[in-house]
Amino acid sequence: MKKIIGLVQALFICYPMFAQPIEDEAGGGLTKLPEILLRVQPNQDNRLDSMLAWHIENNLRKGGMDGYRVEIFFSSAPDAKEKALEIKREFLTSYPDLAVHLKFRAPDFRVRVGDFRTKNEALKLKKEIEYKYQSYIVPDLIKFPELVSSEKGKINE
Repeated sequence: MKKIIGLVQALFICYPMFAQPIEDEAGGGLTKLPEILLRVQPNQDNRLDSMLAWHIENNLRKGGMDGYRVEIFFSSAPDAKEKALEIKREFLTSYPDLAVHLKFRAPDFRVRVGDFRTKNEALKLKKEIEYKYQSYIVPDLIKFPELVSSEKGKINE
């Protein structure tokens, strides 16, 4: 019990250090890191740097990130392509803001919607459309999410 109380006290003492914005020395901008962390020069093995570079390069080569989509159509019938295109058009008229992906992996056509980072985000859409479509949440490679600046509401480039 004493350890838990000590941990809670330490958290309350350390929390203000991370909550205070500090001016960045280089550009004069604000950062949320404490000043001590801005001055730290890590002494680490060069292999860690090469591993980090490999990880970044591998993610860029993949062209996306692991995430989830909601599959609303799956068929290998002779007219599956026409049905898939029809369902895609129908879905886009109801939900124009969501991305719709038509995929073909022989011999199946699939229509998947959304680019969700978590299963909970995909579950919200599934619950919303389950009255109209027989849908499933499936893991898929999704596009990187767009970064939106909180100050201007525009996409950072």
